[in-house]
Amino acid sequence: MTDPQTESPYTVLIADDDPTILLLLEHVLEGMGRRFEMADDGVQAWDAWQRSRHELVVLDIEMPGMDGLEVCRRIREHDGDRKTFILVVTGRDTAADLDAVMSAGADDYVTKPTTGQRLLARMRIAQSRMAADAARRAAEEELRRARYLAGIGEALITLQHEINNPLTGLMGTAELLLMEHKEKGLPIEDLQTILDQAQRISTLVKKIGELRNPQTVSYSGSAKMLDLKEQH
Repeated sequence: MTDPQTESPYTVLIADDDPTILLLLEHVLEGMGRRFEMADDGVQAWDAWQRSRHELVVLDIEMPGMDGLEVCRRIREHDGDRKTFILVVTGRDTAADLDAVMSAGADDYVTKPTTGQRLLARMRIAQSRMAADAARRAAEEELRRARYLAGIGEALITLQHEINNPLTGLMGTAELLLMEHKEKGLPIEDLQTILDQAQRISTLVKKIGELRNPQTVSYSGSAKMLDLKEQH
C-alpha cells in the first residue's frame, strides 16, 4: 500500500492472484502517486469495491472465489453512471474472450504477458478517459440544471400571470367593500383579513418574480420546496 498521506485524485483497486502482475502494478501506481488497495480473489475484490467504490479497478479474469468477469458485471450493475473505470488483465486473447471482457462491462483490457511500460501506458489512457468522462458528467449535470432552472423560470412566469390577474381583481373589490363598510359604519374585520391575506399573496408572487437563481430547501421528509427568502 502506498503512503496513506499521499494525495491522489482517485483510488485504485487491484484484484489479481498473479504475484508478478501485482508487483508490476504496485511499481506503476506508486510511480504515478496513486493510492491503491489489493485483493487476492474475486470475492475480496467485490467486497472492497462495495466499501470504497474505487474510481479505477484492475481485474484479472481468472481468480479464485469469483472470476473477474463476474466482478466486472456486478460493478456495472451497481454503477449506473459508470464512474468506475475497469481495466481487465487477461491471459486470454482470442476474439471471443476479448468480446466477453467488453460485454461484461470492462472499459479496456491488457493481455498477459505484459510489462511495466505497457501497464503504465494503459493506466495513463485510463486516467485520460476518466478525466474526460468526469468532464462529460459535469457538463451533463450543468445542462440538466440549466434545463431545470429554465423550466422553473417558465413555470414561475406562468404562475405570476395566472395569479396576478384574479388577485388584482380580488384586492380591488375588497378595498371598495372596505371603504363602503367604513362609510356605513359596518364591521370591517373580515374584509380587512381578506385584504391582508391577498396582500400576502401579492408579496409572495413578487418574490417569485424576483428569483434569479432558484434554490430549494427541505420541506417535509425528502420533499423540497423553493426558497423564497431574499436572494443575494
